[in-house]
Formats: sequence, C-alpha cells, structure tokens
Amino acid sequence: MSEQPIGVFDSGVGGTSIWKEIHKLLPLENNIYIADSANAPYGHKSTEQIIELCKKNTEFLLKKGCKLVVVACNTATTNAIKELRETYAVPFIGIEPAIKPAALQSKHKAVGILATKGTLSSELFQKTSSLYTNGQQVIEQVGEGLVELIEEGKVDSEETKILLKKYLQPMIEANIDYLVLGCSHYPYLMPLLIDILPSHVKIIDSGEAVARQTKTILEKHNLLNNQNTNSKNEFYTNGNIGILKSLLNNPFEVNFLAF
Repeated sequence: MSEQPIGVFDSGVGGTSIWKEIHKLLPLENNIYIADSANAPYGHKSTEQIIELCKKNTEFLLKKGCKLVVVACNTATTNAIKELRETYAVPFIGIEPAIKPAALQSKHKAVGILATKGTLSSELFQKTSSLYTNGQQVIEQVGEGLVELIEEGKVDSEETKILLKKYLQPMIEANIDYLVLGCSHYPYLMPLLIDILPSHVKIIDSGEAVARQTKTILEKHNLLNNQNTNSKNEFYTNGNIGILKSLLNNPFEVNFLAF
C-alpha cells in the first residue's frame, strides 16, 4: 500500500505548484497529477458542478490505485472536500487560502487576498476569514481572468501585468503587509507580484503547508513510501499538453486525458 501513488488534481495546471512542494518534501513518493484544464476555472461554476468534477477526478485517481488524494485547488476544496470525504474511503488533503498566518502576523492590520470568486464566496473561506480577521482590514479581490491567462501560457504577458496592477492597486493603497494567494495557479505569478508590490509586502501561498500536511497524514496512516527507488510521476491533462510540460520544467511524460 505504501508504494501506491499520491493523487493530485486541480482545475488546471496551477496545482503543479502544489505538486512541486509535495515532490520536494517527499521525493520517494509516486504521484499522479490531473489537470482538468478543459473545465478551468472552477471558480465560475456552481457548487454542484464543482462537486461533480471533483468526483470524476477522484474516481480516475482511485482507479489508478492512489492511496491519498490532494485537492490542489482552493475552489474545489472549499466547495467539495466535505462531500469527497463523506463519499470515498481514502484520506483527502485540501487547500485553502492561508488567511490565518497572514492575519496573525500582520503589523499593519491590513491583508490582501487574491482568489477566485468560487473561493471567496464559499462558506468555508468566509468562516475561516471571520475567525482570524476581526478588527483587520481585509481587501478581497477576485482574480478575474488570471487563471485563463496562465492556462493559455501567458504568465508573463502584458495582459497579465495590466490585470495584476489593477487588482493590486487597492491593496497597495490600503498599505497591506501580507498578500494571500488563494488559488494554486497564482504562485506562477510570483515574479510579477514581487515587481508590482512594495518590498515590505510578504506573499503567502499554501504549497509548503499542504506538503507538510500530506506527510503528516501519510505517517498517521502508515502510508509513507520508504522504498529507496526513483519515484514515478504521471501527468494527465485534457488541455494543452505543451503548457503543462512548460510549467513542470522537467522531462516528465504528460498524457492526454479524454474527460
């Protein structure tokens, strides 16, 4: 059982930012990744549609023998992970915006959150935010169009820069000292974010925390792979194979997924 793969899925290529952190922390683990790019972004869909897509992704991974599933999508986690945990027997790891550490560490009591509409409007996010941001100024911004641009391979495009400047300007004016990235696609915008934001603003994403939680759960269930062999990593997409390959920066095989 311990040699079986970890399953990871996202609404597209962005979740590879999560997979990279998992692979870095747990290099012996085998992984199977699904980029459901044909249905990206999930943030525009209803809760029912998101749950249906998440179940389809999960069932593909379970048929491949995955021992644990990482939902590497904020919108999918906040809208569907409760249903997934109630439906399937394997452990699930979710991802949600790291609002808690940002709120607790903010000296200016002003925090920015860049996320999808589906994440910001979800009950889970609203509950977490209200718990930790009392008395703080929270600037929530829907990153409309950003996921689509990343899925099209336009991470460094002028169009992306213009959108980011527009979305970040109210946060800069509010003197935020933390920016929370609430979408697993957004870490790929890090160079642009650093260039646009004042130098004192710290940017937080959830990748490392998800990797640590994955390790904790594997240990808890005695599922850690301790075999000293090269790990096997498989990638599937129903979108542009070339864009997924370009983000992996490695000669991994990428397969077309006919979803």
